[in-house]
Amino acid sequence: MSATAGQVIKCRAAVAWEAGKPLVIEEVEVAPPQAHEVRLKILFTALCHTDVYFWEAKGQTPLFPRIFGHEAGGIVESVGEGVTELQPGDHVLPVFTGECGECRHCKSEESNMCDLLRINTDRGAMISDGNTRFSKNGQPIYHFVGTSTFSEYTVVHAGCVAKINPAAPLDKVCILSCGICTGLGATLNVAKPKKGSSVAVFGLGAVGLAAAEGARIAGAARIIGVDLNTSRFEQAKKFGVNEFVNPKDHDKPVQEVIAEMTGGGVDRSVECTGSIQAMISAFECVHDGWGVAVLVGVPNKDDAFKTHPMNFLNERTLKGTFYGNYKPRTDLPSVVEKYMNKELELEKFITHSVPFSEINKAFDYMLNGQSIRCIIRMED
Repeated sequence: MSATAGQVIKCRAAVAWEAGKPLVIEEVEVAPPQAHEVRLKILFTALCHTDVYFWEAKGQTPLFPRIFGHEAGGIVESVGEGVTELQPGDHVLPVFTGECGECRHCKSEESNMCDLLRINTDRGAMISDGNTRFSKNGQPIYHFVGTSTFSEYTVVHAGCVAKINPAAPLDKVCILSCGICTGLGATLNVAKPKKGSSVAVFGLGAVGLAAAEGARIAGAARIIGVDLNTSRFEQAKKFGVNEFVNPKDHDKPVQEVIAEMTGGGVDRSVECTGSIQAMISAFECVHDGWGVAVLVGVPNKDDAFKTHPMNFLNERTLKGTFYGNYKPRTDLPSVVEKYMNKELELEKFITHSVPFSEINKAFDYMLNGQSIRCIIRMED
């Protein structure tokens, strides 16, 4: 066991004290892990749009002070009682969703939506006892999606930690903890395009580019990028996108445009925007008889999906996915190996890198639309 096992660790963390205000680097106390928990030393973390969304606290219940962050790579520092599959020194990726291994979802080959450890954005404490492991001068600081990686040390449920190849560079594979796997898996695990097929990707942010990367890996011949922001098109070429459509350039629904381009519709589509209109377009643009559309984006709570039932009766399929249908502990190690074997390219997703002391720059890059992924180096 490490020299610090069982002790409170003092370390730096980027604390969000108020919604939308710059994060403050503070010295915080991190309690030891309790039963079925591990304490991790975070070496690299990345900023995802989900962190920004909850930091802005627009449309959800605000919970502050809070330590955000959920895409990261680190090393196990110590383990709590009952943890047998992880030990100090293991290289790991913490994940916002988990795999308890015991529930019906975990035992099913068809699901990755663990009953116990599924994402809960409202929960600000640990599952086991309802307490936080972070504090400053006795004041509790809330967790975020069970990971809180904007801290040099964090405590995570062991079921939300994937043990990976120690040779994998953590400053690259850390981005697999969320958005990249979500898009990649939506294509490879759910849409499953055949070699030589056509795929439309709606939304060319980080998740959409990962979906396009999945189509490239699968050998799709035509990868059509659909986005309202034409400036994203040039960058998307690096991810295999070879045709582009901006819905604003046409006076007819984009699904009709794509159907005309492809002789009746694409073989597969992946929607990565959260826009209900994009979801409908993604479904209606696939070919009858065999077309499959996969929804990834999270809609507004009042949205309703509306399409004519004949679109289903004409043998189009609509699917949804959560985290690309990857089981974190079971499947993430093999995704890391895809990168190690040069099947998956991660470097092109990483547009910026900043030291931890300048973490607010990462937020600026994201808010200004300059960043796909910004890596934050915990050791300045």
